[in-house]
This record gives sequence, C-alpha cells and structure tokens, in this order.
Amino acid sequence: MGELRGTHVPVLLERCLELLAPALGRNRRTVHVDATLGLAGHAEAVLEAHPNTVLIGLDRDTEALAHARVRLARFADRIHLEHAVYDELPDVLHRLGYPAIDGVLFDLGVSSLQLDAPDRGFAYAQDAPLDMRMDQTRGVTAEEVVNTYSHPELARVLRVYGEEKFAGKIASAILRERERAPITSSARLAELVRESIPAPARRTGGHPAKRTFQALRIEVNRELAALETALPAALDNLAVGGRVVVLSYHSLEDRLTKQALADRVRSKGPVDLPVELPGSGPTFRLLSRGAELPGEAEVAANPRAASVRLRAAERLDPEAARQGRTDRERYRRRVKAMHQPGTGSPGSGSDPRSTPGDGNGTDEEGEGI
Repeated sequence: MGELRGTHVPVLLERCLELLAPALGRNRRTVHVDATLGLAGHAEAVLEAHPNTVLIGLDRDTEALAHARVRLARFADRIHLEHAVYDELPDVLHRLGYPAIDGVLFDLGVSSLQLDAPDRGFAYAQDAPLDMRMDQTRGVTAEEVVNTYSHPELARVLRVYGEEKFAGKIASAILRERERAPITSSARLAELVRESIPAPARRTGGHPAKRTFQALRIEVNRELAALETALPAALDNLAVGGRVVVLSYHSLEDRLTKQALADRVRSKGPVDLPVELPGSGPTFRLLSRGAELPGEAEVAANPRAASVRLRAAERLDPEAARQGRTDRERYRRRVKAMHQPGTGSPGSGSDPRSTPGDGNGTDEEGEGI
C-alpha cells in the first residue's frame, strides 16, 4: 500500500456522533456498523468516543480497506474490517456471530480516495481509463458499459441515474464515436458529453459531464440496487434503541432512504380502530423532520458536503410504543367526551393538559436534538 491519495474530511461528523451517542453509549458492549467505511474518518471518531463499542466496517474498495486498517490499528482488538458491499451485511453479521447491532452509518456515494485517484476513472476533470469500479477485483467497468450498451439502455442509465435531460443526444454521440473506435478515456467521454449538450445548457449546473459520470458510476457499482436491499436489512438487525444514520448525496439515494424509513414509522393497522393492534404499530421513530442539510460552515470547510442530506431513525420497543399510542387515544376520547352535552365540564374531570405518553412523540415527530 502506497501513500494515501487525496484528502478525507468526514461529512457532518459531529452531527453523526450526536445522533449515534444514545445507542452506542449504553452501559454494555455495543456494536456499530460503518456500512461504507472508506478512509474510516467516521469510524475512528466513533471508536474514540465509545470505548465499549465494537466496529464492523464494510467496504468494497480494497485500497480503502487497507488504509482504514492502518488508521484504526490502535483499535485492533475491537474492529472487524470486511471486504463486502453493504447489501451483504446480514451474511457478515451471521459469520461474525452478532445477532443484533446498536448503530449503523451509511455514508453513500463516491469516496475522497476514489475521486482523487486519477487512475480510477471517476473524475471527469482528469484523463484516465474508464473504470469507475469501487471494487476493482470484480464487475463490469464503465468502458464496457459505454462500448456495449444499446442506445435505449445507455439513454435509460443517463436519464434515470444522472437525471440528464440530454440523455438521448449523449447516447447517440457515444454510439457514433464507438463505431470509429472504442471509447477508453475519461477525457474523451467528457468531451463527447460536452459536445452533445447545447451551449446555453452548458453555462449553468457545473461541468457538463457531471451527471453522465455520476450515472455511469451508479450503474457500474449497482449502488441503488444494493441500497434498496441494504437499508431494510440494516433496520431489521438493529436492537431496540438502536439508531441508523444515512448520508445521501443524490436525490435517488435520499428518496430510497426516505421510503425505507417511512415504511417503519407508520402504523399499519386500520385507521378507525381506537387502539393499536399488536404487530401493527410503528417500529421506528424519525430523529429529525425531513432531511437535514449542511450548514454554511460545514460546506465552507468541506465543499464535498454541499449536496449531503442526512436522515436518521431509532428503533422502538413495539410494546411500549403500542401502549403509548393506546394511552394517547384513551386520553383523546376522554377529552372529547368531556365536551359532549351532558358530560360535565373540563374542570370536573382530569386536567386535559396532563397528557400521558411515552416521550417518543408522534410517528413523524423529530427528536429536536
């Protein structure tokens, strides 16, 4: 392993630590999963803050794992670093013998190491072979995608994963070019994209090739397919009181995260029942209202944080959550009855301001921390 290539500043580090602390700081051994270990900036901070926490770090990039192993060497007795994609988490936990976890962090997208290494082919501003694989030991390369996909397939990738308005034009330009010679250079691909986009559209939105390179990276690494499987698996393996934090950098990533969490924070019982049926209540609560955005200071210190969206949730005790909702419903019915004709005044009964509850708030309520 050579010198570390590029720089690494963990995104929203203090906020991530704040959100994970109640789950990892309990008076027992706790288990935290960094599903996207990268250069281990978040992982190192977690291990320093929580001496009783065991870390399971996953990454598909063998170069990143090698650097992370050196960085975390002083914690060797409580780390497991695994060459795996995050959708392989259940298999990793089973093999290591951990039936449940207390915290999990997903820091999605491409890492600093991958962006700053010119030979990896992720950056449109540097000429390199068209690889874009996060795991260079397996899988198809971006070169194979641009030189073998049909026009409809290529246009779909650019339109869906890159949200590229000129996907059809770019796909046509790629097909014309590869009829003359295979496209093997990131610089040549970036030039083709630029030539395919009308001049007025090139004046805004950053580099014209940004969306195309993003789309190819997502396709090559199956990022959204893996996330769609990994998020529910991670939620299923969290212990009661366990917390998940997800950092997304793309609208499709954030949408999948929002949908996965929304499915767990809503009641699945009939809406007209006065009490929550066993097994039908929410199993998680959100820790913030909507997606949290970075502050100006964060973006100034780390420009790569500009597009981040943070979402977090905590696993509930289903019985406690059900009892809390039942108590609140009984209270609402009692207050309503007190205001019906012939039932007396509020002053003759219980004080309606004394609300029972479990302290967890409503299904969609944020924690406010």
